[in-house]
Amino acid sequence: MGTVLGRIGVETAKYEVIFKGSDYEIREYQPSVVAEVTYDPTQMKKGGKDGGFMILANYIGAVGNPCNIKPESQIEGEKIAMTAPVFTHESSPQSQPIVMTAPVMTAEQTTDDESKKLVTMQFVLPSDYTMENVPRPIDPSVSVKEVPARKYGVVTFSGVADEALVQTMVQKLRKSLEDGGYQVTGDYVLGRYNPPWTLPFLRTNEVMLPVE
Repeated sequence: MGTVLGRIGVETAKYEVIFKGSDYEIREYQPSVVAEVTYDPTQMKKGGKDGGFMILANYIGAVGNPCNIKPESQIEGEKIAMTAPVFTHESSPQSQPIVMTAPVMTAEQTTDDESKKLVTMQFVLPSDYTMENVPRPIDPSVSVKEVPARKYGVVTFSGVADEALVQTMVQKLRKSLEDGGYQVTGDYVLGRYNPPWTLPFLRTNEVMLPVE
């Protein structure tokens, strides 16, 4: 997913820029196939909100033998290449989950307990995979599905995407979109293109809001 110097050397989510403003873009993302896992981050031994990463990394074979089965085989797995960026999505109890193209997407869904959120993390698989040829997960907690095309307003920024900075960028983007006449239709998605060892000022991050 990148190096300490911030170079992005993997396939990235496919989209078309349909409008470019002074500080944001409107993008139309292509349909994609994703692998996902949903979990309670407080129950993860490591990683917290990002605790599902290793589960999905095992599915694609990023850290050893792939934990999947080819459609035409009952035993043989297939290594699947990583893509970028990593996405994080938080949702309120009333909102609908949003899906994104990425190797990883994290969606937080509030349960009846307002203090507890479930996280859905997604890897968007390389663009040559379809529901017909995608390897099947061995781990029952991992699911594979197809997501449709979708439109987002996007702002790009560097640095460490901590909660304070992310919320600042979300509010900035929301105001820019509303001033531009766009209707925001859901919660934000945070995209992170680089691994944690990348120098902070060389990291590429994006905040995204679904729009009509």
